Amino acid sequence: MSGVQILTVAEGDGDQRLDRWLRRQFPHVGQGRVEKMCRKGELRVDGGRVKPATRLEVGQSVRIPPLPEPGELPPPAPRPAVSDKDADMIRACVIYRDDDVIALNKPHGLPTQGGSKQTRHVDGLSEALRFGYDEKPRLVHRLDKDTSGVLLLARTRAAASAMTAAIRHRAARKIYWAVVAGVPTPYLGEIKFALMKAPGHGARGEGEKMLCIHPQEIGKHPEAKRAITQYATLYRVASRAAWVAMEPITGRTHQLRAHMAGIGHPIVGDGKYGGSGQENLGDGWGAQMGGIISKSLHLHARSMTIEHPTTRKPLTVTAPLPSHMAETFETLGWAEDFAADDPFEDLR
Repeated sequence: MSGVQILTVAEGDGDQRLDRWLRRQFPHVGQGRVEKMCRKGELRVDGGRVKPATRLEVGQSVRIPPLPEPGELPPPAPRPAVSDKDADMIRACVIYRDDDVIALNKPHGLPTQGGSKQTRHVDGLSEALRFGYDEKPRLVHRLDKDTSGVLLLARTRAAASAMTAAIRHRAARKIYWAVVAGVPTPYLGEIKFALMKAPGHGARGEGEKMLCIHPQEIGKHPEAKRAITQYATLYRVASRAAWVAMEPITGRTHQLRAHMAGIGHPIVGDGKYGGSGQENLGDGWGAQMGGIISKSLHLHARSMTIEHPTTRKPLTVTAPLPSHMAETFETLGWAEDFAADDPFEDLR
């Protein structure tokens, strides 16, 4: 058993969670023990109590209570195995790779991280994306399970820190494509509904949704959070459906899905926010178009631009449409190259 230690957060180790930093210093100490030390106040930063998710800054002092020696603890659990089939699948999703960054075209239906009843996800499958590195790449943002498209991972701690900070400070630009019911008017605009969580059902709040709150009503709902989405209607099919580009200025849970449904144009395939009976402009369709159009969610993270963590130059990654959206585009007579590189140029 070691004695009390005081360690200083070194250059390159800042802006990361305390639990992750500690487990890199002491790989034999499990997550459960880290959480227990935080609950008991044994683990402190600059003399204050902390939580496992507390983010560290360079130069801070971390007090570490006596820890068992590596041989006094059971060996760490082996890495989760990734089947050859899953390894081939996730590697085939790579659309960009360098020494610092990996970009995936995340498939529709694959969760970004594990959760309730989710055992197969990008975070776990990223074990197959080491490509010679000692550690698997780290997620720096997320996409909903049913949303496809650009998902970035960092290959080093320094890259993860830089990219996470860029996203947190809104220095990254994301453009999404969607097929929506009806045709939004005006064709180019901004949605400013605040978003507020509506309670779900079940012990863990399953089915939780976000409610749109009109800007004039925000004062009545202190829990509502400001949310802004820019949208551009690119092409339409009569008054039945439209191809829409969206740029989230804020990054709230389900923001794009809730906002489009909030203006009466749910994203095709969105049963949570659209529903088969919701009335819309045009023929009164809800989120399902019927016929041969897929019932899967038609929301795709088309592109993402971020400052490269090493070169400091803009890095833009673009993801081709998933198969179900490509089939819908073909059915409706659209092609990916119909869209301008920046559909929001007139708003900038």
